[in-house]
Amino acid sequence: MKIRLGYVCIQNTVNISYTHTITYSNYLKLSKEKREEKIDSIIKKNLQNLLLILKYNVQNQVYFFRFSHNLIPLATHESVKFNYIIPYIKEWKKIGIYIKNNQLRIDVHPDHFCVLNSIHENVIKQSINTLEFIYQIYQAMHIEGLAILHIGSGSPNKEVAIKRFYETWKNIPIHIQKMIILENDDKTFTALEVLEICETLNIPMVFDYHHHICNPGKVKLETILKRILDTWKNTSIIPKMHFSSPKSKKEIRAHHQLIDAHTFISFIDLLKSYQTDVDIMLECKGKDESLFRLSRQLHFYTDYKFINNSTFIIK
Repeated sequence: MKIRLGYVCIQNTVNISYTHTITYSNYLKLSKEKREEKIDSIIKKNLQNLLLILKYNVQNQVYFFRFSHNLIPLATHESVKFNYIIPYIKEWKKIGIYIKNNQLRIDVHPDHFCVLNSIHENVIKQSINTLEFIYQIYQAMHIEGLAILHIGSGSPNKEVAIKRFYETWKNIPIHIQKMIILENDDKTFTALEVLEICETLNIPMVFDYHHHICNPGKVKLETILKRILDTWKNTSIIPKMHFSSPKSKKEIRAHHQLIDAHTFISFIDLLKSYQTDVDIMLECKGKDESLFRLSRQLHFYTDYKFINNSTFIIK
């Protein structure tokens, strides 16, 4: 089985940002002409820098990356309308071609405001708008990307909240449904609960190890891992999982700067019996530096056969 490691959104090694923005209040202070100029300059800079970060990843043999959807300022703000695709189509295509040529896996995880089972209709509407925005970005790059979501609200109780999720799902456009994968969270919906929803709706599930430690429910991980992997069977996509370590025993839900290598190896041992390729996104605060540190530790502690800095084979 092959394991490929990735990291989230930003890198800590070189000073490159692709999420420059402008607040709505500062946007309103500008004239119409200045607003257009400001948005245009930020978008061009962000797209240029996103490509630079992808090139940094390839040069360092990292082929799995979650990028932030915040690279287009105010794109999903209800009071701001502008075309973020056509004027930049050359830039989008250039990024997409680079992704394809280097066989990169790219995905997005919208923030916690993206809630499909909210008790507020306006939140659901805005969440679907955000997902449509992400879909349009993928279309502009000519790639098939995914968006990771949590089930969301547990109000007034989980049974009602899950029914509300199912009701919303019926009204989501098919092209957006196909983009969504679901993840267990650290407070409300356990891995088993999310798994059952994924099996019902035929949605791939992203298992988050850290969230499971915080919110395990009553099930042992070994009893559901095979079912989680099976949610990906009807796709051509390698199963994806998240891994991070708690900051401390007191702050168990917070993410540590680094990955605990021994816990990671124990998790890999659980996966080993299934001999299924898995892409593992490291969600630690140390980003790329933590990935490279873990890679060096795995070289020392294990007999994994490394293909490159971020990918290894286990027999």
